[in-house]
Amino acid sequence: MANYAKYSPPVSPTPPSPPVSPFLSRSNSNGTTINHRKDSHLTATAKRQKYFRRLFKFRQMDFEYAFWQMIYLFISPQKVYRNFQYRKQTKDQWARDDPAFLVLLTFWLCASSIGFSLVLRLGFLGGLKFLLWVIFVDCIGVGLLIATLFWFIANRYMLVSPPRGQDVEWGYAFDVHLNAFFPLLMILHFFQLPFLNYFINTHMFASRLFGNSLWLIAIGYYIYITFLGYSALPFLKNTRMLLFPMTGILLVFILSLALNWNFSWLMSSFYHFRVMP
Repeated sequence: MANYAKYSPPVSPTPPSPPVSPFLSRSNSNGTTINHRKDSHLTATAKRQKYFRRLFKFRQMDFEYAFWQMIYLFISPQKVYRNFQYRKQTKDQWARDDPAFLVLLTFWLCASSIGFSLVLRLGFLGGLKFLLWVIFVDCIGVGLLIATLFWFIANRYMLVSPPRGQDVEWGYAFDVHLNAFFPLLMILHFFQLPFLNYFINTHMFASRLFGNSLWLIAIGYYIYITFLGYSALPFLKNTRMLLFPMTGILLVFILSLALNWNFSWLMSSFYHFRVMP
């Protein structure tokens, strides 16, 4: 029991509610009527509206659980997706219904952007442009494209036959991107910062090896966590093909060492070009 508690996500301190018949409604402390049967079978549009309505209601967010997820995305991402399966059983949806993870991710994006602005000496205006670029292009913009691509591929080519009315929720595809993006962000925007100017961005082979190895690990994490996200869905087949890009990434890594490509140097130059007047 002690070991189970050690590896289980934190539990909300609110006391459990008494069992309620799925055909009955009850009222919460605010006097709002809750219909459990209706709430567990919301349409995709209704779930999305409910999610965005909670985006600025910080008291209703479970930040402790979101922080637990971020830790375990590094040390045991399989446990995170087991809790996604539990959500499907209890709330009839795979995607998150609590925006706490997105809010915490935004905080880390802001913190890392400030660090990058200082290291790259972008100044206040350049740092602000960099922050907006990282949030709305690197995270959200690219995430929308990747999530939509995987959502389309999974529903078009990876559903078991017959699908029996099951499909991949777009919100879940975006959650998989956010899960995979967080370790990449921490490795490339936090861990490498102290080494960027004085070691990685130099002409030595050791610098190129170290910096490009961080990129290999970060992108490898992204691919592996994406694979875990879709393999957790019991109605998908051939999910192992999502690991195939690892071969290409490894080949590019080897070529980069032979051809003097320093990915961190290229990233720094790109950000300077995008944000500096």
